[in-house]
Amino acid sequence: MTPLHIERQFAGRGLRLESGKLAKQAAGNALIRFGDTVVLAAVTVSDSESALPFFPLTVEYREKSYAAGKIPGGFIKREGRPTDDEVLAARLVDRSIRPLFPEGFRNEVQVFLYVLSADQENDADVLGITAASLALSLSRVPWEGPIGGVRVGRVDGQWVLNPTFAQLEVSDIDLVVAGTADSIIMVEGSALELPEDQIAEALAFAQKGISELVEMQRELIAQGAVPKMSFTRAEPPAELVERVRELAGSRVAEALNLPEKSERAQALAALKSTVVEQLLAEFPDRGADIEEVLDRIEYETMRTQVLERGERIDGRDLDTVRPITCEVGILPRAHGSALFTRGQTQALVSTTLGTVSDEQRIDTIDVVEETTKSFMLHYNFPPFATGEVKPVRGVSRREIGHGALAERALQPLLPPYEEFPYTIRVVSDILESNGSSSMATVCGGSLALMDAGVPIKAACAGVAMGLIKEGDRVAVLTDILGTEDHLGDMDFKVAGTREGVTAIQMDIKISGLDLQIIRQALEKARVARLHILDIMDQTLARPRSSLSKYAPRIITLQVNPERIGDIIGPKGKTIRSIQDQTGTEINVDDSGLVTISAMNGEQAEKAREMISALVQEPEVGKVYEGIVKSTTAFGAFVEILPGVEGLLHISELQHGRTERTEDVVKKGDRVRVKLLEIDGRGKMRLSRKALLDKS
Repeated sequence: MTPLHIERQFAGRGLRLESGKLAKQAAGNALIRFGDTVVLAAVTVSDSESALPFFPLTVEYREKSYAAGKIPGGFIKREGRPTDDEVLAARLVDRSIRPLFPEGFRNEVQVFLYVLSADQENDADVLGITAASLALSLSRVPWEGPIGGVRVGRVDGQWVLNPTFAQLEVSDIDLVVAGTADSIIMVEGSALELPEDQIAEALAFAQKGISELVEMQRELIAQGAVPKMSFTRAEPPAELVERVRELAGSRVAEALNLPEKSERAQALAALKSTVVEQLLAEFPDRGADIEEVLDRIEYETMRTQVLERGERIDGRDLDTVRPITCEVGILPRAHGSALFTRGQTQALVSTTLGTVSDEQRIDTIDVVEETTKSFMLHYNFPPFATGEVKPVRGVSRREIGHGALAERALQPLLPPYEEFPYTIRVVSDILESNGSSSMATVCGGSLALMDAGVPIKAACAGVAMGLIKEGDRVAVLTDILGTEDHLGDMDFKVAGTREGVTAIQMDIKISGLDLQIIRQALEKARVARLHILDIMDQTLARPRSSLSKYAPRIITLQVNPERIGDIIGPKGKTIRSIQDQTGTEINVDDSGLVTISAMNGEQAEKAREMISALVQEPEVGKVYEGIVKSTTAFGAFVEILPGVEGLLHISELQHGRTERTEDVVKKGDRVRVKLLEIDGRGKMRLSRKALLDKS
């Protein structure tokens, strides 16, 4: 293939797309450069159909340390397992491209994305969406692209396309959007309590940028298009389909509408087993086809029931939220805890408060130096939550993604670190699941933070919206069940406060959505969120006024950075002595911010007093009780603060004439003096006489 490339100005910077130069043995390849950030995409596909009962697509996203001129940290000097950020970037790409593969295509497809250069100004994750799109479009893989991916920010009230890292620091929204030239496929992001109409405005702005990216790709694809591989979707014989529908049609509807999830699952499994057993005699070796038809009947039954009767399988109408119960303070030793139950979804969420030493250290190619993270939310989804037996092999990509979504929802509501200098870890253990457990995590996390006494700005709740779309018939569902997620067309999660949205995530199974449907889903989500917040407020409406007795107490103190050495002391002797005497943990950063952590307030206060004494700056006119360090013929040197001495001249010892300094003070004496002056060289003049009566 002859190398192809195209260059344009995009979002105020140079954008270059090329293909045919690197990874030429892959089925498709693409290189995207934006600024000095470069991402390579390589697509491979198997020649034969997989035996798996689903489309086996895998997306791998890897950041190379050399991309930022770095050597990996740690003992092993090579890249290891993917970081959470790499997993989240891979999920962004996967969720963007997956809906556009044709139904019935079962050949294994792998998409590899390598970040080859990172300019520490432009994020590579969103570039991976466009790179994957171009690589797929120029490959023999059947795919209904191209698509584009953009990030939207807003700075000083102005929408910004693909903002830099610096712009994101001051942006009130961070939204990644993927889509075709005229519809949206995937949304992921966070905001500072923005109203729904502004979220929709951001999506419309993103659509314009996506259209530009799609047009660029089309120009390149027109020059290098290759024939797509053919595949045949195997259809069960018509007579088999007829017999299955005859035996199971009405019975599927009965099983599907049983009130409890476990009842539905057992009834459907028993029905399928019975029908397969009955029909295998007529259609030998067609068990898989029989099950496929039964699954199709289940799919059609649920969707038809919603569209024609407005009735869901658990008996609710389209807008009703399932019953909710909330409890707080249920774990006696956790610093904060909550149990949030919505229908058959249950999240046990705990909050732990730690010190600066508990912060997570992060080394990425996006920043020059290692950074730290003081808020973490971890989400766990054990197999028993859905009544299943499965092997446990570490944290899944889904768990990382759901935890990150909930973390983004709560992050904007936390107090500034300067006001609440704690490291905060929230853990959500999903104990039962039938419907969005990530949004249950948001609700439970909000309650657990308030139970721990974290002064969050406002309570936060979340809800998952679904969609059934057949032609022009559309139904948006509030608070979807697991079955509605599985058989429906959309999973649209929206979290926020009464004021606005803090996090959003949308995945679809169809080729795209227009903004009208998204606006409708956002409005319905707002109404449901307010309903959930009303219930949460009945349990705990505001943060507790005090911390748990088991939580550490933290005091911060700002000192002159030039006095840091006085706190540390030679080889750390001074700070270790204070810690030993007070039973505290003390951290000092380069800005002079001193953080004192202790298990009780008295210990912390004692340490604060000791540090204040070490770094106290002398003030003219103030009276000090000092120690005479030495005497001379012209006066005495008095230490008024630790390590700070001034001259008490012989003329300032007392009223009248003094023959010898030692006649009034001797080395080691404690003496009250007044600081009269600090000259331009920092020399201090003290007076004892100024504190004595002339009589």
